[in-house]
Amino acid sequence: MSLTFHWFLPTNGDSRHVVGGGHGTPATASGRDRPPTVAYLSQIARAAEDLGFVGALTPTGAWCEDAWLTTAMVSQHTERLKFLVAFRPGFVSPTLAAQMASTFQRQTGGRLLLNMVTGGESHEQRAYGDFLDKDARYRRTGEFLEVVRGLWEGRTVDLDGEHLRVEDARLARVPEPVPEVYFGGSSPVAGEVAARYVDVYLTWGEPPAQVAEKIAWIRGLAAEQGRTLRFGIRLHVITRDTSEQAWAEAGRLLDGFDPETVRSVQSGLARSESEGQQRMLALHGGRRDALEIHPNLWAGIGLVRGGAGTALVGSHDEVAERIKEYAALGIEEFVLSGYPHLEEAYWFGEGVLPRLAADGVWRHPAGKGAAPSAQVPFAS
Repeated sequence: MSLTFHWFLPTNGDSRHVVGGGHGTPATASGRDRPPTVAYLSQIARAAEDLGFVGALTPTGAWCEDAWLTTAMVSQHTERLKFLVAFRPGFVSPTLAAQMASTFQRQTGGRLLLNMVTGGESHEQRAYGDFLDKDARYRRTGEFLEVVRGLWEGRTVDLDGEHLRVEDARLARVPEPVPEVYFGGSSPVAGEVAARYVDVYLTWGEPPAQVAEKIAWIRGLAAEQGRTLRFGIRLHVITRDTSEQAWAEAGRLLDGFDPETVRSVQSGLARSESEGQQRMLALHGGRRDALEIHPNLWAGIGLVRGGAGTALVGSHDEVAERIKEYAALGIEEFVLSGYPHLEEAYWFGEGVLPRLAADGVWRHPAGKGAAPSAQVPFAS
C-alpha cells in the first residue's frame, strides 16, 4: 500500500505567518502578505505536483476565493495534480453540480475530487440564502448526493425529498472517471451521510486515540450499509532537519499571534455549531501553553484559525513516524498544509517523503525518485 498525500492551495492568502480565519471568522491581515493570485497558486500547485502530492485541497466560504473558478484556472498550469474542491451542496442544484463536475473532469483529464462541506455555521449559511439548521443541512446533503451519484451513473433521476426535488434529471455526458467524494463531520447525522454516500471520510488532526475512535465509528456505520470507506486526515506540518529547528519555527509562529486576534477568533469559533470545531477548540482551550497534545502534534494553529488547527512538528524522521502511527490506525490519505505553502511543500516533500519511500509506505505517483534533501527555494 502507498499512502496518498495532498497539499493545500491557500485561496485565502498566504504568509510567513499563520493566516487565520475560517468557520465564520474572517481571514486575518496576514492573508494579504501573498495574495492568492492564479500565478502564485499555480507556483504552489506545480511544486506540489513535482514533489509527489496527488492533489490539492481548496477551502470554501466567504473568507476565500471561490474554489471552482480558482481550480479551473490553476488546472491549466499543471499536468497531473488533482483538485480537491471544497463544495457546499446547498448552494446550487444537484443536477447543475453533477454537470459542473462532469465538465471539470473532461476539461482537466479527470483531475477533480469533491470535498462536500455541509456547513457548520448557520450565520454564514444565511449570508448565502440558506436558512436550514445544521441537522437539516446534513439531511439535504444526503439527498443531494443521492441525485448526483445517480446522474453520474447515467441514470434518469426523480426525487421528491424533504429538501430537494428533481424530475427527469439526466446528464448528456457522464464524468469519466466519476469524481471521488470526500466528506467530514462528527455529529450522528454526519456519520449516517458518510456511511451511505462518500468514498473518503476526513477527520481533522486529533490525537491518535480520538482518530481511532472516529474510524471505528464510521467503519461500523458503513458496514451496516454494506460499504467500505477509506480514511483521511487534515493536518498542518512544520518539519525541519532537526526537532529543535522545527519547534523554533512553531515558536516563531506562536510569537506572531496578536493577543487581540486570538481573543477575537476564539470568541467567534466558540459560537460554532460544528462538533468537529468544538473538538478542535477543546485541544488547546484557548491557552498558549501545553500545546503539544501528543508527541509532535501541536494545537497552536487553532488559536487563530478555524477548521484544521493542529500541526505535526518535528524533525523529518519524527514527522514520518507520526504519519506511520496514523497510517497504522487506518488513515490512507493525508491532506497537509504549512506556512508559507510554497516553502513548506518543499520542506515536507524533500524531507519526509524520501523517508516514507525508504520505508516502503509511499511512492511518487509519477514514478519519480523522491528528492534527496530539504533545500528550500524561496518565492520571488
